[in-house]
Amino acid sequence: MSGHQTVADLTIDDVRNGLASGTIVLVDVREANEFAAGHIPGSVLLPLSAFDASDLPRPDGRRIVLSCRSGRRSLTAAGMAHEQGISIDAHYAGGFIDWVAHGEPVETGLPGE
Repeated sequence: MSGHQTVADLTIDDVRNGLASGTIVLVDVREANEFAAGHIPGSVLLPLSAFDASDLPRPDGRRIVLSCRSGRRSLTAAGMAHEQGISIDAHYAGGFIDWVAHGEPVETGLPGE
């Protein structure tokens, strides 16, 4: 299936501001053990190993932004979503590594724990 979509590389400022203003939904596509060890507060877990675009949260007018450890898996997930008929136009290019490097807050544990 050809046809490339464009996925914008968001910076930490884009992500921080989007989360603070409630204009984005940050979807973390790392595995559950990675997410539990540390994740960006407010992010939603949807592991790449079980990625199904229909499981993405309903954005309610917000922009869905994918995130992972370093920005590689988030691009893969965006491509998978595109193939499944859902367009994702942005990911956090620096990922969790970049977030931690900037000294931003980190949450641990899994949803519902």
